[in-house]
Amino acid sequence: MSPTSTCVIANPKSGSALVDLPERLAALGGKVDVWLTTRESEATDFARTAVRSGYGRIIAAGGDGTINEVINGIAPDFETVEFAVLPLGTGNDFARSINLPSGDFPAAVNVILRGQTRAVDIVRVFSDRVRHFINVSAAGFSGAVNEKLTDEMKKTWGPLAYLRSAAAALPDLTDHHTVLVLDERETLEMTAYNVVVANARYVAGGIPIAPEAVLDDGLLDLVILPASSLPRLALIVPLMLTGKHWGDESLVCRRARKLEIQSEPGMWFNVDGELVGNEPATFEVLPRALRVVVGPEPTDSVMPEAWGKLPARLSGRA
Repeated sequence: MSPTSTCVIANPKSGSALVDLPERLAALGGKVDVWLTTRESEATDFARTAVRSGYGRIIAAGGDGTINEVINGIAPDFETVEFAVLPLGTGNDFARSINLPSGDFPAAVNVILRGQTRAVDIVRVFSDRVRHFINVSAAGFSGAVNEKLTDEMKKTWGPLAYLRSAAAALPDLTDHHTVLVLDERETLEMTAYNVVVANARYVAGGIPIAPEAVLDDGLLDLVILPASSLPRLALIVPLMLTGKHWGDESLVCRRARKLEIQSEPGMWFNVDGELVGNEPATFEVLPRALRVVVGPEPTDSVMPEAWGKLPARLSGRA
């Protein structure tokens, strides 16, 4: 179905860039409406209303939090709309995975006008409540790092901000006795500091936490930091900054279509930055559930060479 109407759901912090957006998007045809949020979770309500009202295209204008809210408003009607992003946040991590230009508003608009789309996976997580996400979920040490990673720290430290916040989070490390069941057939039991469940590649403003993740492969990329890795933590974090940690012997790296996890004490999971609780959680992939407007030659559209060098137990694609 060719979209005939467009609903832009925008974080008002996006500012003056949105003033002439309907005129900029006029070439899409049909009407273009811009709805500005005024409170938390309103983007979810707006997206739900837009779906019911028959909008063929929904655009999230803002950061990864806005994207997550809109995705949850579209659910479960992913097949009824085309989704696009105007990356106007501070992190714009999902935008990186679909090769959207951040910090260049006219170029991002041109990507939407160009209209190249790709069907990507969505992840559904069951915990204290049901939530969907398109980017990354993290718990344990990663959650503590994200809490320490303030906008001021990003401005001051630039690319080293994640390393700086990781150092600040070290006193908050907690041992979690963790049981993970992958695809209902492999069970991992360990004491862990951290679990990352990734659909896309980046977190925290460009850290390639899942450097080999592919958005339409039907698989979750899992990165787990066992408690036994503490002596090497100072070495692992720099590897994460450059995306060279996948398969490191100090980490547990796996791929799966479904993940069941429970831990004691409970890990607080966030999905694209939104907390879903610390009860046992189940993650499952909805393969190619949503058609998304992408930039030219998305960086993860072709299977990276590195996969051919990974042992089958790590790759999940043997």
